[in-house]
Amino acid sequence: MISVPRSLLRRLFNREFRPADVAQQVVGGFLLAGPFVVTEEVWVLAGFMNGVQWAVTVAMVFTIGWGALYRADSDRDADDETEVAGIPYRFLTLMLVSFGSVLVLAFSFAAPEAFGADLSQTAKAVSIGAVFAVVGAATADSVF
Repeated sequence: MISVPRSLLRRLFNREFRPADVAQQVVGGFLLAGPFVVTEEVWVLAGFMNGVQWAVTVAMVFTIGWGALYRADSDRDADDETEVAGIPYRFLTLMLVSFGSVLVLAFSFAAPEAFGADLSQTAKAVSIGAVFAVVGAATADSVF
């Protein structure tokens, strides 16, 4: 079997982060976030979550995002990407899209008002939706 150096592969298949990658993340994030924003069960669950459960949910979003970008895709290396404060820019945009898409949809559809949610319950519902939005956003970024 012939071994090809990774640096050559990167030059051949330039996987640099581009604005199109953000657009792909946005489409994937919104696509999977939508159903969870308007589902009453999500808002009820959020109302019963405590601070530890919320923190675990947020940690799951970060873990799924990192794993999908840098563990599931063996051609992508976090050390080779542009960084902001030591964090890869692609990962930062993924987190912004994951939480942001749910937040935008929630307020666009007036979900907090419809479900009688306060700020805390809204933040928890957004984190639940972000678990699914991150899957869509990372998948769209990696596949396309």
